[in-house]
Amino acid sequence: MRFKTACWLLVLFCAAASLPALLPAQQSQQSDNSAPSSTQSSPEPPSDWQSPQVPAGTRFLVGLLDDINTKTAKPHQQFTVKTLESLDTPDGHAIPAGTVIRGHVSRVEPGSSTGRARIWLSFDEIETRAGWKPLVADVTEVPGEHSVKSGEIKEGEIQARTSASDRDLQAAAAGAALGAAAGAAAKNGKAAAIGAATSALTAFLVSSGLGQELDLAVGTKLELELQRPLYLARR
Repeated sequence: MRFKTACWLLVLFCAAASLPALLPAQQSQQSDNSAPSSTQSSPEPPSDWQSPQVPAGTRFLVGLLDDINTKTAKPHQQFTVKTLESLDTPDGHAIPAGTVIRGHVSRVEPGSSTGRARIWLSFDEIETRAGWKPLVADVTEVPGEHSVKSGEIKEGEIQARTSASDRDLQAAAAGAALGAAAGAAAKNGKAAAIGAATSALTAFLVSSGLGQELDLAVGTKLELELQRPLYLARR
């Protein structure tokens, strides 16, 4: 009996001796488990100025996907074009050929009312991987279109071509109008003369072709120039 009691006392003594050594380890483990884990916040998406961009001044060709005629076109009328070549950034990103751009007619002057057909086209947005992005660009040329005025186009204005024969026809039209006015004035007075002159001029312009409209058919090529950088979304 005394022997068993001594054994139990020895076991209890050993357990009590090892208890202080176990407590710090358990406390340290609990402390490690309870400490909040430090997580790195995800980086913020790059701002526009950090994103790839096609620089301002870049020129590229597009093709019309809708007919535009100065006789029927109205201000704010929408149209679409597609890029005929890729738009590249200096760091190797690109918008591929065939990308759709939306635009609208900002102003139109029919040839039948002004004698010289003119139209202004504005471009609003381009389709990208990240959705539609704003686009600011002007028409600089209509290559291959003989009915359009040659040379640099200013502020996106497209107008009918002017030639030496046109100027001769305009002078002849003015002379015809004056002659009609003089003849009508001798018979019917001043008011009739003005009306006759206007009618004669209009008839001559129509018959000579000066009042013809600009017809930009589907597939017509336009050269555009970016007026602002075009920012692209990163992959």
